[in-house]
Amino acid sequence: QVQLVESGGGSVQNGGSLTLSCVASGFTLELFAVGWFRQAPGKEREAVSCIDASGRTYFSESVEGRFTVSRDVPKNTANLLMDDVNAGDAATYYCTTPGLSTCDHVNAVLSDYALRRRGQGVLVTVSS
Repeated sequence: QVQLVESGGGSVQNGGSLTLSCVASGFTLELFAVGWFRQAPGKEREAVSCIDASGRTYFSESVEGRFTVSRDVPKNTANLLMDDVNAGDAATYYCTTPGLSTCDHVNAVLSDYALRRRGQGVLVTVSS
């Protein structure tokens, strides 16, 4: 059974950094892609990042150059490092898997399969 558990959410100052972690079980990051999407109150879901089984990474334009995604295969964990955070990054962040070895596009994290298997989410707030 696929399970994803996020941690690391909280409050971060504008311009600061925060790292979110996602522990996966029921599948291995060595074979499957994993990624993140976010949703702020009153806004649509937004794909953030995806890292595929080969380690290739994908980012949305809104976070490109500021966010980094990595994975620790032995620990079956993915990390999202958020740098230079701004008010637009405030949202609940969800970890998920598209159920494929590749992402092809960051929007792979918004597939029906991915949305059904997302973690419980962590809240990120940004203070000025």
